[in-house]
Amino acid sequence: MLEVNGINAGYGRIQVLWDMSVNVGEGEFVALVGANGAGKTTLLKTISGVMRPTSGSITFLGKRIEHANPNQIVNMGLSHIPESRRLFTDMSIRENLEMGAYPGRSWKIRRATMKWVFGLFPRLEERAGQLARTLSGGEQQMLAMGRGLMSRPKLVMVDEPSNGLAPLVVTEVFQILKSLHNEGITILLVEQNVRQTLAVADRAYVIENGHLALEGACRMLAASDHVRKAYLGL
Repeated sequence: MLEVNGINAGYGRIQVLWDMSVNVGEGEFVALVGANGAGKTTLLKTISGVMRPTSGSITFLGKRIEHANPNQIVNMGLSHIPESRRLFTDMSIRENLEMGAYPGRSWKIRRATMKWVFGLFPRLEERAGQLARTLSGGEQQMLAMGRGLMSRPKLVMVDEPSNGLAPLVVTEVFQILKSLHNEGITILLVEQNVRQTLAVADRAYVIENGHLALEGACRMLAASDHVRKAYLGL
């Protein structure tokens, strides 16, 4: 479904990603793990069109997208749920969700999609008229995820959903991700919580200093001495 081949990218003269290659098959739950600053978020921004790679190719559903605009990429069925939520804080929950359904094909079915999202996040339905800035951190993360699902994506990229949340809320977020995957949604997850990520994902890539260090099935990586020492504290 998604193929990233030999991507180099960065900010001005500062290169962040070096010859990065990853792929995600239809129906997979794939994770990108690594320390803060490793280049995980930069990779997602490059895939979603927010940043342009200096070289390399990105193919989604058989079409090259490395030079496409973000709105074109969303319309193709790829949704990016960013780090730090990036909500419209002075808009209501319902309005934030509607903003996620702006692509033409999604707008026509926004009411049915919103009903589905409210089924995933019942607390959002209870507070549908409430301003986003008045929500707790966990509720804001649920709203960010719900907004990202309103475009009915074929593949959803989620960046650091557990960041700044209490442990119980983190567990709930991971359960939601697992349930989305069980519904057939393809997921590419960026996360620093390596232990819980390896417990729910199918495969993972370990990124270190902008380079691909390891890749493989999560069970295999969880047993790796390098991963255990560097990321699991074992």
